[in-house]
Amino acid sequence: MRTILFTGQGGTGRTTVAAATALHAAREGTRTLVLTADRTDTLGAVLGVPTGPDPVEAAPGLTAWRPDAAARFREDLTAFQQRATTALDLLGASRLDAEEVTPLPGAEELALLRALRDAALSDAYGLLVVDLPPAPQALALLALPEELRRYLRRLLPPERQAARALRPVLGRLAGLPMPAEWLYETAARWDVELAAAQAVVEDRATTVRLVAEPGPAGADAVRTAATALALRGLPVDTVVANRVLPGATNDTWLAALAAQQRKTLDEWRDTYGLHEVPHAGHDPRGTHDLAALPVPGVNTAPIPVEWPVTDHLADDGVLVWHIPLPGAIRDELDLIRRGDELVVSVGAFRRIVPLPSALRRCTVAGAALREGELRIRFAPDPGLWPSGR
Repeated sequence: MRTILFTGQGGTGRTTVAAATALHAAREGTRTLVLTADRTDTLGAVLGVPTGPDPVEAAPGLTAWRPDAAARFREDLTAFQQRATTALDLLGASRLDAEEVTPLPGAEELALLRALRDAALSDAYGLLVVDLPPAPQALALLALPEELRRYLRRLLPPERQAARALRPVLGRLAGLPMPAEWLYETAARWDVELAAAQAVVEDRATTVRLVAEPGPAGADAVRTAATALALRGLPVDTVVANRVLPGATNDTWLAALAAQQRKTLDEWRDTYGLHEVPHAGHDPRGTHDLAALPVPGVNTAPIPVEWPVTDHLADDGVLVWHIPLPGAIRDELDLIRRGDELVVSVGAFRRIVPLPSALRRCTVAGAALREGELRIRFAPDPGLWPSGR
């Protein structure tokens, strides 16, 4: 199944472009699901069909779904209280009733990740269009599965489950209670769910489309988002310049604004795959308006992001790891080697990635940022590198 994630500059018609893309694909014969986690029904307003916790048919071949984060959060908390009854009783804790529970920050993100997983496991659709929040929140959401799984592995290592028979003995020796088996079972279940969501995000058929209005603010938003997405290995297949004004006008104010847009469009055209959507003169509402929007198609094959390791041992005595980071600025870049992992920070964004197996037997010999690509040089460690190499 092909997945297209929509994010970008806030307040620039992202939901409208996502809905129009889904509608066009459905009219071309692709069974399509458009998904959002917005608390307000912006998607329903655009489609002209209310959306909610149950998928609804918005048009022939097009299904819309807005998962209910509050309901799922109540279910999860109720289940947790039931499993932790003994511990809560020891603490003298008072139970929370489902009616008094409101979702905490992050509940919408978890609900959307679960919906992503469920949609990917379904054979009902050929295309999944996801209306993500604006770029800063979307980037945090896309990073969530990988980061939470890493936390779970560090806090509750799966290999310790093998020693469950020894847990009472270890508890007596240490003088401390050992984690209950249900805790490991819960962690394992969460890991499976997060892995399924992560697989959708990292699938080679998943791409991102950035929606922004051309202009200085839009240019900054696109550059930052494109760099952060590259850090996560997510390809941007198109920048959708929305609400583009006509170039020829007798209005001096509109002419100046159109000229500013054209300057940004020229910059985007030289850097990204660009598609322009003209200003409709009004906020599109309903399938008739959406069908009139000239959004990009979905039939092009996505080009995955590659982080290759090249062998320069014969010439320079190093291996080079190439990490594409378009738009990255040298002063905002930071690298830290931690065992078999590399911590890469670009401005406000950070990712901890495992080193390829060959590089784990090397030491970092330097790094350089050239033409939007981070090139990290690794020199073989004589104590770890095969002597025949």
